[in-house]
Amino acid sequence: MKLLELMQKCDYITDSGSIDVEIKDVIYDSRKVVPGCVFVALKGYNVDGHKFIPDAVERGAKALVVEDTGIRYDGVTTIRVKDSRAALARMSVEYFGRPAEQLKTIAVTGTKGKTTTVAMIRSILETAGIKTGTIGTLGILIGGRIYKTNNTTPESYEIQQAMRRMIDEGCKAMVIEASSLGLKWHRTDGILFDYGIFTNFSSDHIGDSEHKDMAEYLACKSLLFKRCKQGIINIDDENAEAIIEGHTCSIETYGYSENADLVAHGDELVAKSGFIGVHFKTTGAKELDVDVAIPGRFSVYNALAAIAVCRHFDIEDKDILRGLSAVKVKGRVEVVPVPGSYTMLIDYAHNAVSMENVLSTLREYKPHRLITMFGAGGNRPKSRRYEMGEVSGKLSDLSVVTEDNSRYEDVMDIIADIKIGLDKVGGNYVVIPNRIDAIRYCIENAEDGDIIVLAGKGHEDYQEIRGVKYHMDEREIIADIIDDRSDDENPN
Repeated sequence: MKLLELMQKCDYITDSGSIDVEIKDVIYDSRKVVPGCVFVALKGYNVDGHKFIPDAVERGAKALVVEDTGIRYDGVTTIRVKDSRAALARMSVEYFGRPAEQLKTIAVTGTKGKTTTVAMIRSILETAGIKTGTIGTLGILIGGRIYKTNNTTPESYEIQQAMRRMIDEGCKAMVIEASSLGLKWHRTDGILFDYGIFTNFSSDHIGDSEHKDMAEYLACKSLLFKRCKQGIINIDDENAEAIIEGHTCSIETYGYSENADLVAHGDELVAKSGFIGVHFKTTGAKELDVDVAIPGRFSVYNALAAIAVCRHFDIEDKDILRGLSAVKVKGRVEVVPVPGSYTMLIDYAHNAVSMENVLSTLREYKPHRLITMFGAGGNRPKSRRYEMGEVSGKLSDLSVVTEDNSRYEDVMDIIADIKIGLDKVGGNYVVIPNRIDAIRYCIENAEDGDIIVLAGKGHEDYQEIRGVKYHMDEREIIADIIDDRSDDENPN
């Protein structure tokens, strides 16, 4: 593609060279530069890509997109822009052939619930036969394959590349988690989303490298509703009005409020062998009796958001209901199949706040016992370990203390810190340092009506020890343990 074509949606000044040159790729990481590409120098909080321009030129970059003045190299075109991140986004759109125009695009923003809402939308659409790709915390999901990413909302080049891959693999829709930082750093620029969803807003991501204050955090999330055609808003959130201030899209609402376009009521917690979730009804834009296979009353809001957007597709109500009753979010209170009349869940909770949220939710189901297996990460603040021990000690009937990415620390030192928190509140616990042995203990000692939470790993499929990541997928471990027990009970 000609550089001139790549830059057609950008405001720029040509400082040197010609823009009528053929470009092989658009690169923003100097280590990935190939001869004939254009290198885009990004300015981040910690790293300034302009420092790597000499390396990019030496590796064969044919053109540079920069923010600084006075950058010239013989035989290399230099283009200056006001914001290189915004330029990268618009260049990537052109390079991959404007893929958003060939997909139904849905973006979900909010402090909590993005990952789950995205999974719910995908489950509904796929149930209805609409192949859907997703981008978010769990990576890029296309069909049954996951491509790992570094950020919830990846860099714009990766987003556009992923959408092109989705189209090539037959997808008709794309759902993305639009984080506040993704919106702030122009990663979704160049996409006019068909639908934008707001879940909720609370304190998070405040710091030097993120948002300077809550006002900026809110303002960044609100950008989505200037970049979509249809906004879908949680009317019950106290920041609902602020999030749509200055919006350029049509607005619909959902929530428990009777003023919402889609209203939820009559929610009930449901727990039975192999299923733990919530039931509720909707009125207004859709009248449904809904079962959601994810525990907690907050799941109602996520499901409402999914219903609110999916009703705009040409799908039947039965597909919405089937999609929500079967939805799974990897590593987020994920139910794992086990024999017997107990429930086993895998969750990513790896600090006191997330653990308290999960365990408080599960206590509402009044289990026979709530058992929490967890550890704590090495080379992290000790206070996190004390706090996790306290939370599990208060809310669990039994804590099974084990390892979790001990990194460069001795696992027994980490466990000793967790025990301080447990002992402080008089928590009941056992210590089993090896995580596989700890999972086996939970299965072998499960009683009818128990809810067992394997906390900390979630979607991760590795265990990090002394700088090495060893493969460890708890789903595989559980299946192997169950198979072994079955063999022992039924020898040939």
